Amino acid sequence: MDEIRRHTPDANRLSILSAGVLLTYALPRLLETPSPVLNWNLLGLALSIPLNLNLLTVFFAAALTAAGMDWILRSHPTFESEISLQHWILPTLTAFALGIPLYNLPPGSAWWVSFFLGGALLLMVFVAEYIVLDSSDTRYAFASAGLIAVSFSLFIILASALSFSGARLILILLVLFPAAGLVSLRAIHLRNGRWEWQWAIGIAMACAQIAAALHYWPLSPVQYGLATLAPLYALSGLAINLGDAMSARRALTEAAVYFALFWLAAFILR
Repeated sequence: MDEIRRHTPDANRLSILSAGVLLTYALPRLLETPSPVLNWNLLGLALSIPLNLNLLTVFFAAALTAAGMDWILRSHPTFESEISLQHWILPTLTAFALGIPLYNLPPGSAWWVSFFLGGALLLMVFVAEYIVLDSSDTRYAFASAGLIAVSFSLFIILASALSFSGARLILILLVLFPAAGLVSLRAIHLRNGRWEWQWAIGIAMACAQIAAALHYWPLSPVQYGLATLAPLYALSGLAINLGDAMSARRALTEAAVYFALFWLAAFILR
């Protein structure tokens, strides 16, 4: 019991960080601010980005989460001089992915349900990242599996929310490409203990290409999210299995099955 308690996050730091992030999300609902538009030309593509408080709080919440995660990890007994950057990835992505639907949803019960569920999910991610800092923790395997599951869930939330918002393709790719790369990078590292940058970049490119191809299809946001999640989950599993010395034939077969299952689910939801 003493060992388990020793690896429990400081309650004060955890509550302060969670409250700060949630307050950041709630702030735009309390204040009325002007919404200037930033006209930006990117490689010949004209983009108009509204600079309202809702959008700015999404990025501020993500930055606050990264800084707060580092603050919480520094209270860990085994932290010492270990670099904590790897433990910022999923909490920051969680804050960003949760902020997108909160940005798009109108005021009402759906917004509040998303707000509280998002807060609970963010809290669980904080605790799990704290636990996996020490691989000898008795809950490491459970926390690691939970983080991998959450990371893929966040990606489908993010992809679905972007589809629901009607964002332009270039904006969707600017978000999904790094998100897919970070999710696969962290998932592979949690399972195999190695940073597979080549795999992460390749998986991100595959996800971006499929996201671009499906952008103009008549798909619902959930269908779009499932279809774009398919290559991320299948290829990440392929990288993990090959890293575990599974035969290439078996690993490829398993990846193809998962890819087909996600696309089948997207087709059924139609």
